[in-house]
Amino acid sequence: MDPFALEVRQKLDAVYRSESRRILATLIRLLGDFDLAEDAMHDAFSAALQRWPDEGVPSNPRSWLISTGRFKAIDVLRRRTRLDESQDALLESLHPQPNDPLPSDEEGILDDRLRLVFTCCHPALAAEARVALTLREVCGLTTEEIARAFLASPSTLAQRIVRAKAKIRDARIPYQVPSPEDLPERLDTVLQVIYLVFNEGYSASSGKSLTRADLSGEAIRLGRLLVQLLPEPEAMGLLALMLLHESRRTARTSATGDLILLHDQDRSLWDQQLIAEGKDFVGRALSSGRYGPYTVQAAIAAVHSSAPGPGATDWKNIVSFYDVLVSMQPSPVVELNRAVAVAMRDGPQAGLEAIDGILSRGDLADYHLAHASRADMCRRLGRTGEAREAYQRALLLTQLEPERRFLEKRLQEVN
Repeated sequence: MDPFALEVRQKLDAVYRSESRRILATLIRLLGDFDLAEDAMHDAFSAALQRWPDEGVPSNPRSWLISTGRFKAIDVLRRRTRLDESQDALLESLHPQPNDPLPSDEEGILDDRLRLVFTCCHPALAAEARVALTLREVCGLTTEEIARAFLASPSTLAQRIVRAKAKIRDARIPYQVPSPEDLPERLDTVLQVIYLVFNEGYSASSGKSLTRADLSGEAIRLGRLLVQLLPEPEAMGLLALMLLHESRRTARTSATGDLILLHDQDRSLWDQQLIAEGKDFVGRALSSGRYGPYTVQAAIAAVHSSAPGPGATDWKNIVSFYDVLVSMQPSPVVELNRAVAVAMRDGPQAGLEAIDGILSRGDLADYHLAHASRADMCRRLGRTGEAREAYQRALLLTQLEPERRFLEKRLQEVN
């Protein structure tokens, strides 16, 4: 390959890395079909690889690729079997119109990406399909990468994505940003998807590794994109929450992959740049007065990040934030987290009574962290037999290897 062609190839690779998801979002809007748009995008990059060494790199590569992809799609449709009237109408709609210019400006491209996010996270789709489709179409992860992240087979993930695309097509889910009236509900669905992705990456539900940095990294990238496109307070709150948790990643595991609790972490390993950025976002969200549960959780994380050591943590403030969170989002898991904070403020007996109250209702009976927390309270109170029993119960319920090793170590200590 001659030096100029190699330089063109390198530029095209750089364009693909930085622009491919934006180009795809616009092609989906123009073509109205996910698969057709994806094929058109790859055809456009193939055409660029052939033509740019001779013609030179265009001044606006993104617009060139969008325009080329659009015409490639028209050619594909023309080569298909004899077109019926509906296909004729489709072809007519795909031809550029004077009042339908290709978006060459950043704002138009951002609008297309925002449309794509809301389409992939539409509430009419199954929850697992939203996650898979968002990671595939918005983030550009391969089916195999998504399958590895969620410990599913590639064929299962592929079926979810195919079904989601079919649902979008058959239900005629609009490729658009919701109206102001519908935005709160729809935004909540988008935030749930991003939070699900982050949680699976930050604290995996099963497997040998406690975290999956690539997955939580994609969630943060999605969160940044959403705040850039739609700077709503609760979107900022979720981004703040993810950044503040991510700041502690390095300190959460030992060199051998063992779990290190927040109380025992080396805080000098916490990423101060992420902490500062997270605090800024949570401050902006709180000051708006229109915040929700993600912002309150981020405020709790910010209090932790402000303490130079566990003994300096403002547990009174944390319990107050949990009171707000319980009123906003009442759930047994939130109550459990509040109980742990109460134990740090008022002592293990107060925490144990709160946890026993939750378990007595039948809530969280199969949640390993509830039993692990109860075991810790009993251990601190010297109630060894109860602690041993609770640790054994937690061990039966956990599927994550680092957590199993941690619980086994604690069980040995109480034995």
